[in-house]
Amino acid sequence: MAKIAIFTDRSTLRMSPELNALFNFRQAAIDLGHDLDFIFKDDIKYIKNYDAIFIRALTDPLNNSYIVSRIAEMNNIKVLDKSSDIRICSDKVNMYSHLMKLNIPIPNTTFLRNDEVTPENANDLFESMGIPLVLKAPNSSFSSYVEKVSNVDDFVKTGKKFLRRADIIIVQQYFPSKFDWRIVILNNKVISISKYIMDPNTWKILDYDHNGKLLECSVEGMSIQEVNPKLIDIALKAAKSIGDGLYGIDLKEADNEFFVIEVNDNPNIDAGLEDQKSPKIYEWIIKYLVGEDFEGLYG
Repeated sequence: MAKIAIFTDRSTLRMSPELNALFNFRQAAIDLGHDLDFIFKDDIKYIKNYDAIFIRALTDPLNNSYIVSRIAEMNNIKVLDKSSDIRICSDKVNMYSHLMKLNIPIPNTTFLRNDEVTPENANDLFESMGIPLVLKAPNSSFSSYVEKVSNVDDFVKTGKKFLRRADIIIVQQYFPSKFDWRIVILNNKVISISKYIMDPNTWKILDYDHNGKLLECSVEGMSIQEVNPKLIDIALKAAKSIGDGLYGIDLKEADNEFFVIEVNDNPNIDAGLEDQKSPKIYEWIIKYLVGEDFEGLYG
């Protein structure tokens, strides 16, 4: 019997799909003969008492979740997410650099520093990459600090705004689409496949309208038999470019080709959403945490 802890925070517990998923993880652990506790920031001092830690809170090198990951690693305790995954995926320049090294297909991408965000460079990039372009801050998450720009003035204004919180911004080719693919991968095995279908009033997974109303994507679970093998192959290669942990790979499809938009550590696993066609996802993650083999959907 193993002792497992899920590190989470109060904001997670306010959302029913995430809360229900946490209880599903606990039930899966019990069914497999293990103990599972929920711990919070005040419980970090007890991490040494556990055999495995699963982080279900926002990951960032400046957050408590990173401290949890490092303490677990220093005590040889299995942990998701690994600190290296948090560092890489929390910095999109770092993340895209890993993808580029292995020639993973991504949208045309370049990085700009403050003195390079100029009208002249904006014109050159519109000509070479197309209109509109997507600008991202390196530490963006949940679609924040990600904007679409269609003219030079907006390019410079948005770029300079993002550079107030970073030394470099990302400029990418824009792919119009009604949905993103989300492939969840653990230890080089596919454990969930979904379509994240955008609200018709936005081009993002998560956005707000002019009245401040939240616009969220809907999630459609997919089976491995329903998807192009090329999609799975690229997602697996993208995951391997980062490591062997738990990742959510976002991809867009264009002309029967697939392009990685992002690799996310600590991906969403919400009850009724990512588990639609993967009901054993909770069991698979618990098995990984305690060192048991698991089948997954593919891999």
